[in-house]
Amino acid sequence: MKRICYLTVLTVVTSACGESERTTVERPDLPATVTFTEHLAPIFFENCASCHRPGGHGPFSLLTYEEAKGRGELIATVTQEGRMPPWLPEPGPVPFIGERRLSHRDVAMIRRWVTQGMPEGDPTLMPSAPTWPGGWQLGEPDLVVTMPEPYTVPAEGPDRFRNFVIPIPVTAPRYVRAVDLQPGEGRVVHHAEIKIDRTRSSRRLAVRDPEPGFDGMFVGGRARQPGGFFLAWTPGKVAHGGDEGLAWLLEPGTDLVVELHLQPRGTERDVAVSIGLYFADEPPSQIAYWLELGSQRIDIPAGTDNYAVEDGYLLPVDAHVSAVYPHAHYLGKEIEGTAEMPDGTTKQLIHIRDWNFNQQDAYRYAESLFLPKGTEVRMRISYDNTAANPLNPHRPPKRVRYGPASGDEMANLFMQLTVRDSSDWNTLHRDFAAKYQRDRLDGLRFLVETYPDNASYHRDLGLMLHARGQPEEALAYYRQAL
Repeated sequence: MKRICYLTVLTVVTSACGESERTTVERPDLPATVTFTEHLAPIFFENCASCHRPGGHGPFSLLTYEEAKGRGELIATVTQEGRMPPWLPEPGPVPFIGERRLSHRDVAMIRRWVTQGMPEGDPTLMPSAPTWPGGWQLGEPDLVVTMPEPYTVPAEGPDRFRNFVIPIPVTAPRYVRAVDLQPGEGRVVHHAEIKIDRTRSSRRLAVRDPEPGFDGMFVGGRARQPGGFFLAWTPGKVAHGGDEGLAWLLEPGTDLVVELHLQPRGTERDVAVSIGLYFADEPPSQIAYWLELGSQRIDIPAGTDNYAVEDGYLLPVDAHVSAVYPHAHYLGKEIEGTAEMPDGTTKQLIHIRDWNFNQQDAYRYAESLFLPKGTEVRMRISYDNTAANPLNPHRPPKRVRYGPASGDEMANLFMQLTVRDSSDWNTLHRDFAAKYQRDRLDGLRFLVETYPDNASYHRDLGLMLHARGQPEEALAYYRQAL
């Protein structure tokens, strides 16, 4: 057996006849002396500064030598253990935009710098620190909107999922190519999702709540992601300026609905999120479609460490996949997304070996992947419902089933596809909508069986059966709901 640890040195362990021998040799590709200005500042500026900067989400800045030296031992430890920078996906055939992954050499360089006493180096070799004009990564937006009033996050208590409705003051249709978000009091904002509501239903939910916004994750109302897009923000996320020819329609009278995952931090904090919108000059020339793999048939016994959920879909048209967004909660363990081609080959779409709900994100490829007609896109998510899972919210572990609360579980892999023309879009939509309806009906039947006293599941099943032309069966569920 041979194992190589890429730290300051190469450590080679060999085994023969049950005995081990350890030898250490200096790593030849590292500088003899590692300095901050020449070697570490470029690493920190590229991989760490988006969070670790004044006003950033990180607890301290890493833009100067003094700031880095004061945290040197901590930085060496968390990078060596792979905890920083936070990045979940394994390397794949095509890189994602904004990957925050340190190389083995980078990690070794940080460790050597610390062991050598953290020398500063020649100040003239210090690169220019990155800047964020006005806090916006993509420059000044065409339109900035802010929550009408701040929301106070309490000092203590559980995480909160809170939705805030922001009217959009446009008087004519506009096409949006990119979105950025400023969290304001970023230390308490874990992540955000941005949806649009053309129906005022989210406003009505907010009016019923005495505080700004309304509670819940995936709650009622008709707020949806804009067609073919997923809008989200996480700390340190590199804002994407948009793809040429790809944008979504923003109509007058539309509200933005921002769902925030909020985490108390020991003192009360006021949150007032701002969103920057960047408009396209021309209508989109590409057509996007948002595909959802997943299942509601989730019922994880306590003590199970490898419960799995799978789903798949056969593409009826040629398509390109541009982005993916995996989703599970605290019991999630491993997430795999693959594309099985008609010729029998398989492409990795995403592989997260060690899922962490607290670091979830959407991922956009540097180059889209072509998926020919007949490709099967597949998802597999495994779960660990044991005490060995440090993120398990239940102590001791208990049975966990499908649900939108963070203590429940979900299983989804979303994909942004682009297709050739409106004819292909219509073919894809009709075909996938039929699968989605079958899966949704199956999932609701499972939920009614699992939660026989839940009125909303009976109502939703009745509504779906009614829409499918089965009024007598629907009536039975309506009565049960009442």
